[in-house]
Amino acid sequence: MFLRIGPRSRGGFGRSLPELGLLLLAILVLLEGSVRPLGAASSPDTSYKESKHEDADSGSQRNKTKKLFPVLSFEYHRVKIPFEISLWVLLASLMKLGFHLIPRLSSIVPESCLLIAVGLLVGGIIKLAQEQFPPVLNSKIFFLWLLPPIILDAGYFLPIRPFMENVGTILMFAVVGTLWNAFFIGGLLFLVCQIPQADLSFIGLLPCLLFGSIISAVDPVAVLAVFEEIHINELLHILVFGESLLNDAVTVVLYHLLEEFTEFGSVTVLDGFLGVISFFVVALGGVLFGTIYGFMAAFTSRFTSHTRVIEPLFVFVYSYMAYLSAEIFDLSGIMALIACGAVMRPYVEANISHKSHTTIKYFLKMWSSVSETLIFIFLGVATVEGPHNWNWVFVIATLILCLVARVIGVVGLTFIINKFRIVKLTTKDQFIIAYGGLRGAIAFSLGFLLHTDHPNIREIFLTAIITVIFFTVFVQGMTIKPLVELLAVKKKQEAKRSINEEIHTQFLDHLLTGIEDICGHYGHHHWKDKLTRFNRKYMKKFLIAGERSREPQLIAFYHKLEMKQAIELVESGGGSKLPSAMPSTVSMQNIQPKSHPAPAKSVDRVLPQLPKSREEEIRKILRTNLQRTRQRLHSYNRHTLVADPDEDGIKEMLLKKQKMIELDRKIKEMTTYLTVPARPQDSPTMSRARLASGRNTDFIPAQQQKGNKKSSDPQAYNIKPAAAGIPIIQVDLASPQSPDSLNLMDEIKKADQNEDQGLMMRPSSVPSGPDRHGEKDDSRDQQKLMRCLSDPGPSAEEDEDKPFLP
Repeated sequence: MFLRIGPRSRGGFGRSLPELGLLLLAILVLLEGSVRPLGAASSPDTSYKESKHEDADSGSQRNKTKKLFPVLSFEYHRVKIPFEISLWVLLASLMKLGFHLIPRLSSIVPESCLLIAVGLLVGGIIKLAQEQFPPVLNSKIFFLWLLPPIILDAGYFLPIRPFMENVGTILMFAVVGTLWNAFFIGGLLFLVCQIPQADLSFIGLLPCLLFGSIISAVDPVAVLAVFEEIHINELLHILVFGESLLNDAVTVVLYHLLEEFTEFGSVTVLDGFLGVISFFVVALGGVLFGTIYGFMAAFTSRFTSHTRVIEPLFVFVYSYMAYLSAEIFDLSGIMALIACGAVMRPYVEANISHKSHTTIKYFLKMWSSVSETLIFIFLGVATVEGPHNWNWVFVIATLILCLVARVIGVVGLTFIINKFRIVKLTTKDQFIIAYGGLRGAIAFSLGFLLHTDHPNIREIFLTAIITVIFFTVFVQGMTIKPLVELLAVKKKQEAKRSINEEIHTQFLDHLLTGIEDICGHYGHHHWKDKLTRFNRKYMKKFLIAGERSREPQLIAFYHKLEMKQAIELVESGGGSKLPSAMPSTVSMQNIQPKSHPAPAKSVDRVLPQLPKSREEEIRKILRTNLQRTRQRLHSYNRHTLVADPDEDGIKEMLLKKQKMIELDRKIKEMTTYLTVPARPQDSPTMSRARLASGRNTDFIPAQQQKGNKKSSDPQAYNIKPAAAGIPIIQVDLASPQSPDSLNLMDEIKKADQNEDQGLMMRPSSVPSGPDRHGEKDDSRDQQKLMRCLSDPGPSAEEDEDKPFLP
């Protein structure tokens, strides 16, 4: 086995000495933890008190030998349990560290798969050494010590906004989807067990349904381990992870009900009705315990301003007490932890210092990461430990039915959900949701709790559960990342929130709430606004100390960004001028050095300097105006509108006033002339016809000028003759028979002869003799140009004095 490490090191798996040293250290820890020290295995384990008692009784009868070093002795049994726990934690940490030191391996194999493989290796070493397996993954250790840190970390840092926006979809997948999977898998497995060749006829319907309730739930530990590595987008992550969190209530109810029914062997209609009620009791009871302890933690943090050291302790202790209190009454401990973390976080973070916030954050991450690592290693060790009863028919049927039930449930529920969602779930989203339904250690631990009359049923169930867990974690967990890249599924984008985004988000929330109020529809925006107002009016004043309770949300968000920027500047080495750059409302006790208690003098600020009066004025404007939305005397909707008797008169007065204002504006724009609406544009043929008759033009045709006549057309009008020097344009009406279509005269020629006639259009006089032949070529060029621009006019035979009507 060790001979294969050399060729792989050339490929990049362990090139440097530190990595080889880390590998040797891990092997040493494995050997030290799996083989008992010398002397511990040869003698039976007796307590320290018993040995002292025996020595006191027979002290005079036993021959005592004098020790060379009386102080030194070997008593491994006194420290056996904490020593082995420390070895397991050290092994898990070294494996996690080594996994991330090999980038090529971490890009191919998920961390959970590698940890299970390490557990299998450790279990194999223990079995080869013929030592007794430690009780690493029994139900007590898992549910009381390993699971709570992971759930608390997920609940405390749960993104509340996307979770609440998709809570309907999450509940559909968690409740209806889990019930569907449990009864579909359990019912069809019972039919498979009735096959004579399978030798499973001793498994009844209730045990099959009990097994279906265990194997149907999506595991939050496995989902977190896989989905955080592939960086899936926030919507899919919150749907799958939220389902894995909330289906705990369904799993707990189904497990306890079916376990009780299996013992008594009969089910009535009343039992089914009570089972439905039990679901609501278990789920809502867990949420109630978590909410109570969350408010207690927030209220306690209000008085910790003088003892900052113990602030993180209250968060951990209250959360764990909420979990244990729910488990006392067989309620959902997972729901209690989620509710406790989500409720306490906004109030606790407003009261505690930044150092305490950092402590809570990193301790929760460390605790949950170690617990997750130990769970997967212990899963591998427990797999080697056994006992197992392999039945090909049952195992393969369970695996196939789990996949089929998951796909049918997701597709069917999504078809219903998309009818009510604004943002629809696409086919790719459905595939990722169905493919991301991983099983994990929760199902394995529940399998250990089974107590059946037949000895083989528990072993068959545990073997099938381990097979499903290994398939989902190894096969689906290793292939989901390439599938996400192949399908081009949208990934998570790390974007920093800004003040601009926060303002627009709040504006849209208020706008949608106002629209719902006007329409009389009490949607989630309406209830969210009611809850926000109640929280700001009562809860903040009671749970948050000092001025922070009256601080608007936007100002609080600005302070968060300000503090984050300050920390980044300090970490980058540019925070020498930082304390003077922060407003007085932000506590700088975590950044300012303690050796200078006096306030620093004003120096150049990193941010633009503003006078104190100007800062207070800006904040006052934000407090009084930005958050004051829908401040009205009455809440109107379509059901409570009251007719106003003066409403019609007021509307009429407003309309008249608006018309008068519009008329005054138009009159002011007019100067010395009235505007006449423009007539629709005529065709070129009609325009030439009107030129011939003087209709609708300001020009006098030459035919009318000769007789000094005016058109009889009432629409024709003449302008006052202009002064001298105005150019004259003469137009010869074109006709198909006339070679001259248009002749542009000299603009200045004969200007003094036409002083009294103004700007006129005249048909040019027809030249005779040789001059006409000389001008023929020029006129033909102009004729070609103008006939391209206009249609031919009336013919020469027609009477030009009469208007041409098409």
